[in-house]
Amino acid sequence: MLFNSIAFGVFLPLVFLIYWSLSKANLKIQNALLILVSYIFYGWWDWRFLFLIFASSLADYLIGPRLEDETNPRRRKTLLALSLIVNLGILGFFKYFDFFIDSAADFISLFGFKPNVPSLRIILPVGISFYTFQTLSYTLDIYRRQIKSTRDPLAFFAFVSFFPQLVAGPIERAKDLLPQFTIPREFDQANARDGLRQMAWGFFKKMVIADNMAPHVQEIYGNPGNQDSLTLVLGTFFFAVQIYGDFSGYSDIAIGSARLFGFSLRRNFAYPYFSRDIAEFWRRWHISLSSWFRDYVFIPLGGNRCSMATQIRNIFITFTVSGLWHGANWTFVIWGALNGLYYLPVMLRGKQKSHTDLPAEGRLFPGFGEGISICTTFALTLLAWVFFRAESVTQAFSILGRIVTVAPSWHDKGIYLEPLALALVAGMVEWLQRGKQHGLDIQWQPLVVRWPVYVLLITTILVFGNFGSTEFIYFQF
Repeated sequence: MLFNSIAFGVFLPLVFLIYWSLSKANLKIQNALLILVSYIFYGWWDWRFLFLIFASSLADYLIGPRLEDETNPRRRKTLLALSLIVNLGILGFFKYFDFFIDSAADFISLFGFKPNVPSLRIILPVGISFYTFQTLSYTLDIYRRQIKSTRDPLAFFAFVSFFPQLVAGPIERAKDLLPQFTIPREFDQANARDGLRQMAWGFFKKMVIADNMAPHVQEIYGNPGNQDSLTLVLGTFFFAVQIYGDFSGYSDIAIGSARLFGFSLRRNFAYPYFSRDIAEFWRRWHISLSSWFRDYVFIPLGGNRCSMATQIRNIFITFTVSGLWHGANWTFVIWGALNGLYYLPVMLRGKQKSHTDLPAEGRLFPGFGEGISICTTFALTLLAWVFFRAESVTQAFSILGRIVTVAPSWHDKGIYLEPLALALVAGMVEWLQRGKQHGLDIQWQPLVVRWPVYVLLITTILVFGNFGSTEFIYFQF
């Protein structure tokens, strides 16, 4: 079920009313309702893949207590391996089977052979990468003795399938979200109101900003060979705005929806395009995934507690695997490796945490040096987005080549004024709100200011928004 659909517009208030009508009932009944509506939410897309969520949840629910109680190191490793095999096996089959088969065939063909290999053209289940990583964090943290297992199946199954963040995150850790299913929830009116504000801002970013960028991106990247350099740069800029508005918009809607039901989800975006170096960017972009790879890939590899050569290896492995997580295409692998390359100068100078404050804190505009750092980081991000958006590595390099070699043209650029204006407005609002949790975090303003803003925002969504016509970009990951 799409957040930006009429179906969700009916589904959410209906579930909200039933859920809070059960607030005085047994907690297990409330959790059972959440499992039911979450499975309906996911099954709305394709009910057949509900089995995958159920299988993943059941495997880790059964493994968790045994992993906690087991004291034999060898048996504990076997139990952890079983969890990894089940979860990564499902993910690998559905997401990467055809990719690795096709890549192997391409490699063999370099030596003059023409292998006849099977290609299943498997449908990728929506959100599989997200809920797989979420349930994996549970068994990994039990193995590390960082959390206790749960013996409550309803709480665990609700944790894995919780509908607001099931399809595209944030990727929650068991230590943070699972305990929230084991204690009674009380309705907090102030929290719910701000949840609605965050949802409204998320809908604006998705339906007005991202969806109005999408046609221009598709037109430009759909036929890059006939575009001049300026058009290709604009197309890449529009894609940067599109993917941010689309994905951070989803996160805002998910976090806001969860708050309506008394749950707190982790922040997933913190105005990343205002970052002053690539390390800060990855602390602000898709925070739940970045921290997941840090804790479960980078640190186990040795992190930065090793030689510089090993640190460089760890960085490249982490970023490359992160790229592969995004999709079964070499473009994503190169995108990840390129970000790893960007990260190296920051790491070599020991500046990974040099920008932990707000950009231009206490000022309306950044200073000259800070402004240059923000623009440079954004330019590097745009370069990497070319590989992320391109259909193939060949097309990505062709686009970059045309940007460098083909003269810019100002002819017929008037059609891009509207998306540029939308991007400017959204960027200005988020810059002014960069110290807040989201762009519509204005509860401290008087009523005479708040309500005109609400009316304007909702009217803009109704007039310019696309209802249910476009999926969220990260559904494919």
